[in-house]
Amino acid sequence: MGTTLQNVDLNLLKALDALLDERSVTRAAERLSLTQPAVSGMLTRLRESFNDPLFTRAQRGIVPTLRALELAGPVKAILAEVDELLQPQQFDPLTAEMTMHIAATDYALRAVVVPFMAQLRREAPGIRVAVVPVNNATLQEQFERGEVDMALLTPDTTPQELHSRRLFDEEYVCLLRDDHPLAADGPLTLDAFCAYDHALVSYPGGSFSGVTDEALAALGRRRRVTLSVCSFLVLPDILRLTDLISVVPRRLAHNGADLIILPPPLPVAGFTKTLAWHERTHRHKGHQWLRQLLISTASEATDLVTSTTHSVT
Repeated sequence: MGTTLQNVDLNLLKALDALLDERSVTRAAERLSLTQPAVSGMLTRLRESFNDPLFTRAQRGIVPTLRALELAGPVKAILAEVDELLQPQQFDPLTAEMTMHIAATDYALRAVVVPFMAQLRREAPGIRVAVVPVNNATLQEQFERGEVDMALLTPDTTPQELHSRRLFDEEYVCLLRDDHPLAADGPLTLDAFCAYDHALVSYPGGSFSGVTDEALAALGRRRRVTLSVCSFLVLPDILRLTDLISVVPRRLAHNGADLIILPPPLPVAGFTKTLAWHERTHRHKGHQWLRQLLISTASEATDLVTSTTHSVT
């Protein structure tokens, strides 16, 4: 019966390699930190597996047969490949070539992915990034299938099965065009806030109510929302051309040309942005490096937003 992978284990190949190098059962046993009878038993199994004596006794030690000599090179190559496989992964960002899939909303795309990509292009130009929409219903399956590597979520939308890391806390501000009638009236009052028409972002689409309306309801007040869009990206263009005002996350309001930021006249609950990933990539050196880069760029972007808060309000 021929030799198959089922009859040969890695320890037998290590024993064969040691016997070929040492030409002595005693010395091979010392090298492997085994007893001489144990190595003799392994040699017996090797002879059965390869259907060859492999070694014959000599005046000093043992002499390999022709079959054993034929095996010497391939065995060393196999052991070297296995050893390399078991070594800690090495990752060089400058030469790395891989594709990273990030699930993100358009908010996270602007607030997190943009500064992340700016740094990534400088440090790891060979890494490609595919940004896909967040689908909470299928996210766990996407992670398991390798269709998503990282996701930018909030704590309440992060599946418990995933690893996660808090990135930052976001707050809301009022955004309006710089020559808006409210721009020159000093601090924005609640009455003025409610008097003007508003625009909001509804990711599912079609909703005219959000966290701001919940905060107003707690005070017994209402506002009039006349525009609901499903993306933050179009909102600045609309605000520049109308008298609409909007309550938006500060990171999306930062550095908006022809727009100004005012503090809301009432407290509006913000949210926390988190980074989530699967156990599948948790220990991969490349993914670890990418996650750390995203975390650090998000932190730097937070510092920038904080440092410019007083100059734009």
